[in-house]
Amino acid sequence: MSKISEQHATGSTSKPTLAVFKFASCYGCQLSLLDAEDELLAIAHQIEIAYFLEARTRALEGPYDIGLVEGSITTEHDAERIREIRRQCRFLVTIGACATAGGIQALRNWSDVGEFIQQVYATPGYISTLATSTAITDHVPVDFELRGCPINTAQLVELITSLLIGRTPRVPNYSVCIECKLRGTVCVAVAQGISCLGPVTQAGCGAICPSFNRECFGCYGPQELANVTSLCERYEERGEPRDHLVRLVRNFNGYAPAFRAAGDALEEESHG
Repeated sequence: MSKISEQHATGSTSKPTLAVFKFASCYGCQLSLLDAEDELLAIAHQIEIAYFLEARTRALEGPYDIGLVEGSITTEHDAERIREIRRQCRFLVTIGACATAGGIQALRNWSDVGEFIQQVYATPGYISTLATSTAITDHVPVDFELRGCPINTAQLVELITSLLIGRTPRVPNYSVCIECKLRGTVCVAVAQGISCLGPVTQAGCGAICPSFNRECFGCYGPQELANVTSLCERYEERGEPRDHLVRLVRNFNGYAPAFRAAGDALEEESHG
């Protein structure tokens, strides 16, 4: 990975430029960036925030060195816009569950969107939307994904710092179970029989839910090579209702491939 601080692509500023873009989402990941104000001050002199409408009205034209994208693609206009953003950004990074997996709004992908529109909107003819909510990677190449719902502020600062100095960002590649071990939380799946997605979910949250005797809901998406289907089968064998397991995996990252496959398999068994 090249060092952006020395070889930035834009010529309009002496600093590398950062742009933040939003698609279908709740703004939570952008707010995480704003919450990192104190941490970002340490690297503020190294970067120029060129485009970030949530934080400032001033907007510089591209191209940009780093592009952060929050949100999923839900309209034809979104699809066109993300292709243009990809052309404008040297490094494109998706942040959050919506951008990396379609988000909670991807629940539409298993339903009839036309029926939703008819029931919700007084004048359905004005609504123009796709039948699906999909990740940014379904439309353009992405250089890095930062998981979470919302993202972890410390991981965001690590990401920006790493891109500036030219190394691969260091984010956890282990499961939430490791975080439970690190904080001394007794396993809720073993001790209480709770169907927890911690064994197949990427770490990053600090195992918040299990520490309060709740199951992990997969906010950071599936861990690499996670066998979600097998875990769900194990929970079903010990008595967990199949419909509960479908709802569990079809959550914030429900359209991520591993979670999607598990949910579809459970549903097929119910209809079989």
